[in-house]
Amino acid sequence: MASARLRGRRHHRRRRAVRARNAGAAAGAQGGGAQRACSGGRYRAGQLGDRAGPSERAGMSVLPPDLDAAGFAAFLDDLRAVVGPDWVWSGDEDMHAYRDSFSPVWNTEQERHASAAVAPADVEQVSAIVRVARRHRVPLFPISTGKNFGYGGPSPNVNGSVVIDLKRMNRVLEVNEARAFALVEPGVSYFDLYREIEERGLKLMVDCPDPGWGSPVGNSLDRGVGYTMPHYRDHFGAHCGMEVVLPDGEVMRTGMGAMPGAQTWQEYPYGFGPDPSGLFAQGNFGIVTKMGFRLLPLPEYYRTCLITVPKRRDFVKLVEHVNYLNDSGLISEVEYGSPLRAKMADPQFMALITKVGGVSDAELDAAAEAAGLPCWQVELQFLGPERATWENWLHAKERILADISGAQAIEGEHFALPASQQQLDHPQQPWTSAIKRKRSLGVPSLGEWKIVRDDGHIGFFPVLPRTGEAVFEMQRVLGDAMKEFPTLPPFFNALTTPLMWHTHTFQMVFAPSIRHDDPAHNAISHAAMKKCVEVAAEHGWGDYRAAPIYQDAVADTYSFNNHALRRFHEQLKDAIDPDGIIAPGRGGIWPRRFRA
Repeated sequence: MASARLRGRRHHRRRRAVRARNAGAAAGAQGGGAQRACSGGRYRAGQLGDRAGPSERAGMSVLPPDLDAAGFAAFLDDLRAVVGPDWVWSGDEDMHAYRDSFSPVWNTEQERHASAAVAPADVEQVSAIVRVARRHRVPLFPISTGKNFGYGGPSPNVNGSVVIDLKRMNRVLEVNEARAFALVEPGVSYFDLYREIEERGLKLMVDCPDPGWGSPVGNSLDRGVGYTMPHYRDHFGAHCGMEVVLPDGEVMRTGMGAMPGAQTWQEYPYGFGPDPSGLFAQGNFGIVTKMGFRLLPLPEYYRTCLITVPKRRDFVKLVEHVNYLNDSGLISEVEYGSPLRAKMADPQFMALITKVGGVSDAELDAAAEAAGLPCWQVELQFLGPERATWENWLHAKERILADISGAQAIEGEHFALPASQQQLDHPQQPWTSAIKRKRSLGVPSLGEWKIVRDDGHIGFFPVLPRTGEAVFEMQRVLGDAMKEFPTLPPFFNALTTPLMWHTHTFQMVFAPSIRHDDPAHNAISHAAMKKCVEVAAEHGWGDYRAAPIYQDAVADTYSFNNHALRRFHEQLKDAIDPDGIIAPGRGGIWPRRFRA
């Protein structure tokens, strides 16, 4: 059994070092005037953080709600008394790093700005900061590593909020090889956890997102996903036990952690009685300071294979077979695609797959036959003992080829784990592969950063059923809806394939870019995002995750029984945090103080 080991990294430079990514961009906020901090008309503008005029700013872009400059100065002094003067920042130069560099409302009056940031070193300081904020009625916005790009980054829901930056809390508290779990603080990145496992030679695999600079705590609390076996890809689903600072500064532990001396905190998530853990995912009921995660024992072997099917309608059966393999625990993440994407440079073909009303089976089949290409493919990945991966591959091939006429199977790379650096960096597949090798094998990297266009992007990832028919419907419905925005790429077309991040659902991708120097383009992307949320909801497809600027719109779509879920959340928020100290507005949940 691996013993626990603490990792302390107290050699942090001041937060301004992070500013390098945004070097050259304009710092500070646009000039004065009251600004609405959220959309939808449900909340009071004045309560949500007015922009202070030049005479009031004293070097700061924005003040917290209901606080003047003198009150803000007193509040900052109280924070410095808790963490020391080196760990509190409030000037424009330092606060630039806490802007959302992917924001579609960059440098406009709609952009959200924090007033200050504070970086505690431990849970005791977090608790003290919450008590100070409660006394001054200043909203806090907690972040782990602040790398939630595309979903708001480090910027808050409410103007003038104070970011509570948890990067200094970066200890890997325990990794247990025999029992396959880790306990970490929020400042630990996937790189940190992976490095800990590698340095100790532990036979464990981390399921990581891409890029890997995010935090397991932060990523899971926003219901982020990964790329290995089904149970582990759902990062919040793979968590087990958390420690939380509540809005009154009290420290609570969930599950078995509520029992002093419990030895199974990272193994049995529920404890006794109701489990409140879900309230802290995309919620604002506390600040998570420790979190446990189940880890995948390092598999012995890795195998990849490709299945192609010739006709458009074959996709329906292909999905059904892959669902069976996934739900039986036989495969890791899959990558759906279409070989016909090679034809997208042909204007005539592009017109076909983006036509209003969608393409017919016969039309796409004819195009595929003319091109000599199959309509669809799926890349399968297998993890486990070598013999098991081979038998699972044979079963998958026999099952699919026996049911779908014209289907073909190709064996890909396979090798023992852990992979060599050559195997990680230079995959040798006999087809053009969409698999990202490192993330598929639990190795964090920054490889996915290359997909970022212009100055960033925003993201809409609607959840839909795992059926071929649902995919065809979303292609058509959202493809037609986005015709209103012809300057954006056709994210939804007849070749758009789903993601299988979550165990039992599909998701699609809409990620238009943003440009800091092109507000007209950003306005189009912003309008298209809102249109997608609206149209998708009309068909029963909900977004699973959103930036602060879209959270109210997304929450509005979850409206069963006159928004019973939101009203329930608001009742809870009013009971434990009526002044909205912890992240007011996050997840579309607003306390009484901020509601109209």
